[in-house]
Amino acid sequence: MIKLKEDEFNAITSYIHTNYGVDLRKKRHLIEGRLSNHIAQLGYTNYMDYFEYVKSDKNNEEATVLINKLTTNHTYFLRESEHFDYYKKHVLPWIEETTKTRDLRVWSAGCSSGQEPYTLSMITRDYLSSSIGSWDSTILASDISDKVLSIAKSGVYSKEELSKVPLEWKKKYFVDYDEEFMRVSDALRKGVAYRNFNLLSRFQFKKPFQAIFCRNVMIYFDKPTKNEIVRKFYDSLLPGGYFFIGQSESLASVDHSFKYVQPSIYQKEY
Repeated sequence: MIKLKEDEFNAITSYIHTNYGVDLRKKRHLIEGRLSNHIAQLGYTNYMDYFEYVKSDKNNEEATVLINKLTTNHTYFLRESEHFDYYKKHVLPWIEETTKTRDLRVWSAGCSSGQEPYTLSMITRDYLSSSIGSWDSTILASDISDKVLSIAKSGVYSKEELSKVPLEWKKKYFVDYDEEFMRVSDALRKGVAYRNFNLLSRFQFKKPFQAIFCRNVMIYFDKPTKNEIVRKFYDSLLPGGYFFIGQSESLASVDHSFKYVQPSIYQKEY
């Protein structure tokens, strides 16, 4: 393994924080473990020369490889299922009651490999049932990793990954891909729009959202970055809209204007 020197560590973590908001200052071993073989395969013997290559790549292709390797993407279907129950029992009825244009505006930010937005889409389609055709029910899903977005767009998951998915959903929303894998149905895939999106960038959306899920993402940000991103989420929600974070996360140390609903669920007041 190529040893990561202090100046190299500081340069890489500063670059990642400045450009992506991700704080890796306590992740020295993670950086070494995930980059050492990669930079050796490229012919580099130290991290600084590799880092200079990243910065000199005008197409930002290697920067994309770098962030893909250094961001952790761990998720699974029905993770933190209480959120999905709340979405079904409270958020969707509120959207249906208050949205005259029948335009669903739900964003899965930091969607990883697609399990969260596909789950939201299945719940939405079940709830709206026969009226689904009269709604614009597309879920927006975003991540900074092209690698996980590629998996999400394919919609192909192992049968083991789908073990917690209700049988009714598997029959309704999935088709066999081969002996070990299943793929989401064409209708379900069309119900999610995937985008590469950096949460540090400017939020420019045509309409505000009724619900935003950003779960288990902000644990990688320092306090100033959290403050900035939470403010942008707040400004991007309709009055009355809901904001979901991971159950291991809290806004207690964050400057925000949200109303507390229950642990990890917040609301923008009217």
